[in-house]
Amino acid sequence: MARPGQRRSGGTRTDPGAQRRRASRPTEQGIIPVLAEVAREVDSAVQRPPTRPAVRTKFQVVALLVREERARVKADGALTEPARTKELKRLDGVATLLARTAARDTSLLALLAEDARVSDAARAFKASVMRAGGLEPPEEPAHAAPVAPVPGTENRVVPRSVISRQLANPFLAPDYEGAAERIASRARRLAGWELLEPLFRSFEKAAPGAPACMPLPEARSVSVPPGRELMPHQAQVVTATARGHRTFLLADEPGLGKTAQALLAAQVAGAYPLLVVVPNVVKTNWAHEVEMWTPSRRSTVVHGDGDRVDAFADVVIVNYELLDRHVGWLGDLGFRGMVVDEAHFIKNKTSQRSQHVLALSERIRARTSRPLLMALTGTPLINDIEDFRAIWQLLGWIDDTKPLGALQTALEETGLTPADPGFSAAARASVIDMGIVRRRKADVVADIPARRVADLPVELDGAAGRSIRAAEAALARELVRRYRSAMEVRTGGGGAVVDGIDHELARRVAAAELKDSSSQTGGENVFTMVRRIGQAKAGLAADYAAQLARNVGKVVFFAKHVDVMDLAEKTFAERGIRYASIRGDQTPKVREKNIAAFVNDPDVSIVVCSLMAAGVGLNLQVASNLVLAELSWTDAEQTQAIDRIHRIGQSEPVTAWRIIAAQTIDAKIAKLIDSKSGLAARALDGAADEDVSSSTDVQLEALVGLLTDALAAEGVG
Repeated sequence: MARPGQRRSGGTRTDPGAQRRRASRPTEQGIIPVLAEVAREVDSAVQRPPTRPAVRTKFQVVALLVREERARVKADGALTEPARTKELKRLDGVATLLARTAARDTSLLALLAEDARVSDAARAFKASVMRAGGLEPPEEPAHAAPVAPVPGTENRVVPRSVISRQLANPFLAPDYEGAAERIASRARRLAGWELLEPLFRSFEKAAPGAPACMPLPEARSVSVPPGRELMPHQAQVVTATARGHRTFLLADEPGLGKTAQALLAAQVAGAYPLLVVVPNVVKTNWAHEVEMWTPSRRSTVVHGDGDRVDAFADVVIVNYELLDRHVGWLGDLGFRGMVVDEAHFIKNKTSQRSQHVLALSERIRARTSRPLLMALTGTPLINDIEDFRAIWQLLGWIDDTKPLGALQTALEETGLTPADPGFSAAARASVIDMGIVRRRKADVVADIPARRVADLPVELDGAAGRSIRAAEAALARELVRRYRSAMEVRTGGGGAVVDGIDHELARRVAAAELKDSSSQTGGENVFTMVRRIGQAKAGLAADYAAQLARNVGKVVFFAKHVDVMDLAEKTFAERGIRYASIRGDQTPKVREKNIAAFVNDPDVSIVVCSLMAAGVGLNLQVASNLVLAELSWTDAEQTQAIDRIHRIGQSEPVTAWRIIAAQTIDAKIAKLIDSKSGLAARALDGAADEDVSSSTDVQLEALVGLLTDALAAEGVG
């Protein structure tokens, strides 16, 4: 038998796959052709994401064998120099292909690290490849039974920019200056008492009117960007942070600006880099809010395997669903603050996402002196206290069995035990003082407009998003073609030449396209594109409406098209959310029945309304939150929808959440509607200017904007 690593002169190959590979290339001998073939297979597979575990294994094995074969060739004294050069050149070809593959999926680079784990499957595949190339694999040394990987680690990745940051900051060290503050108080009077359950019961048994918010300081002036204004109730939280408070359960109702409070709190606390964990539907909006409220700070959003992550950014935004892939490097990045939005998502402590969030929080608290930790949720605290067990742990107030640090000290200082009658009230106050902030719209009604429109940008991911962006690019190219053709006709006929973009000609080209689109029965145009955007947004809009319903109660959901309404209702049904439906094809009797169900039945959380059929003549003021899943072509339609809940009998400020598809024509249309209606900062004071624009105006201006942007991108202008 040949020695390990030595070429065999003959023998029967036992791998059928290897026989097929060698049969296809009978004139090529040795290991290198086999490695090249497998490398091509891997490259082809990586071009069709996601990269599956089997493909990752093949990549690692080929890379390892290329490394080993290169060392063997260099050390082989029997080879002549020309032969050695030829072999090394062939290996360089395989290595170049692997490098190109890794550029497509940078997470593959982690498989080449010195401490990268080589699985049993990889060792078995390596042996089969060696045999196919005429090499005898070495015998595996006896070793202990393999240890199963930690659940959830199989798909973890390390983005390339994270590796660059680690190399740029090799001496990044934990800050243990405040370690003494994190040590739980020595057991004294309350030693041996069960304290967590009494703490939870203290909220369930709270007397009506008991405080639900920590004492907050008087609002001080807070530096905000020009054109932005912080409301007094928001400034109170920022002021408390500036005075040294570092943990908050911010449970304000939706519409009271929790995002701005969290970002400005991070700024005054110097809590950078800041980690923000959010639901997928608001991920893009958080990046938008960073730009609005802290423009001097750079944000990065984690998508997929993190190929576009900027690890040097001040704010890293990741959604719950991606934590399993990224929790490893996130825990090592050195965050000084962490914000968890819709924090009730982690109420089930046995879920993987809850465990990841808690592990990240613990890592940050272990490495950083007094980090800023904020849990954001609009869910009423008193009704779902058990949901907050994980949140208190996230904030470092408790662990699995007992209160920690400052909370333990506060309980000791009450001088009471759970057996004393006054313990519940004192314990509840101790927890609230740790940083529970809860304000309702009715509590701060003087701070906010009677009604306002809040834009929620969303990212259209996946095939639908790519298709929409491609269609928009195609429409822009068609407009540019028309414009250039018209310009050629003008200059050829001796017409005047205009420097830069001829805006009058651009309007005529857009008007012609709009006219053709209105009569077109097939193909892509501005109308079909807007409808497709509405369909792509439907699931995200329904997801946000479901979150609102959990947080504030009843919600009105408006859409223009039946298929968008159908998809939203399907989402609500799958989540067990009861809803009513108001459509144009309903009889008056069915319509009244559905309205009554929404208004009178406390279990009916959402009413799904057609923008055209329900835009007028309805009284839905039982709700103060509305979701506009699709944009209208005029502000008048939007205002009519908002007026279904902003009318006589409405006791709370009204918020309309407008879902906008970022980086599409949807965003242009939203800005046009606002500019033509005279809305300032998307806030309505109850007396909006008369809408004098028509839907055609907005459609025309949207196409003009698409054309001029495309021309500017080509250097015209």
